[in-house]
Amino acid sequence: MNKDAIIRQIVERLGTAEINYHERTGGQDGRHEKWLEAGVLIPLFFKTGQSTDKGEFVFLLSKRSAAVSQSGDLSGPGGKLEPFLDRFLRFFIVRLCPSILNGDALMYARKRGDAAFDSITLFLANAVRESWEEIRLSPFNIRFLGPLPPYSLRLFTKTIFPVVGLVEKKWNFHPNREVDKIVEIPLEAFCNEDNYGFFSIYSPADETETGWKFPCLIHEDNDGKEEILWGATFNIIMSFLEIVFDFKPPQIHPQKIITRVLHPDYLTGNLKRRSKLLDKILQDR
Repeated sequence: MNKDAIIRQIVERLGTAEINYHERTGGQDGRHEKWLEAGVLIPLFFKTGQSTDKGEFVFLLSKRSAAVSQSGDLSGPGGKLEPFLDRFLRFFIVRLCPSILNGDALMYARKRGDAAFDSITLFLANAVRESWEEIRLSPFNIRFLGPLPPYSLRLFTKTIFPVVGLVEKKWNFHPNREVDKIVEIPLEAFCNEDNYGFFSIYSPADETETGWKFPCLIHEDNDGKEEILWGATFNIIMSFLEIVFDFKPPQIHPQKIITRVLHPDYLTGNLKRRSKLLDKILQDR
């Protein structure tokens, strides 16, 4: 795999893809409800093999700990926008930290115009800050590759603004209370149709086990444990693969189903509202 050629392709495709960051900011949806805004880093790392000329790209995803909601889910580091702090960090990144924002990725971001550039770099700063807070990933170890289209979660009235970053080198992983571990998922894992299935979830308050089914990627981690990538992060990575590689996911075998009973506190802790909330999850697919 030619690392530099793949990086150039990622930067070019993301840099010219249609996004609408500046149009989706402001914390409003079409019904004028107040929505949260969150930057999320999708971290890519080139993992070398036994020889330096061989290796593979992997996504470095955080597994949420039992101390937070949606425990066990995989996601990129990220969280709610802090307007004052993240605007200050944005100034630092744009003016004083060329290791993060440089080269063609910077050129493409500027070509989108001032409003779009401001929004992209604001959520880049947001994601970089959260990456340091959650997993102690240094800002100086991240190179911005480009933005991905925003992804809205009706369930949480939140819009995610993802940015893709290359992690330049390994670091000492020190998670905070929100993160259990880092799960490495190779880029090539998404090309194997045997890795796909449906993730079926249902509430312990349900009388039946019909469940709600979502497409997912089933991945065996380095410790031999089966990890499930589904929901927002699954869809964001699918968007990345489609934009960068014109990738289309394979047909999923209908009988390949992974089932999970939701913990009572997974969403809100209110079992009476569980069915309505899960119905909203379906709208976020």
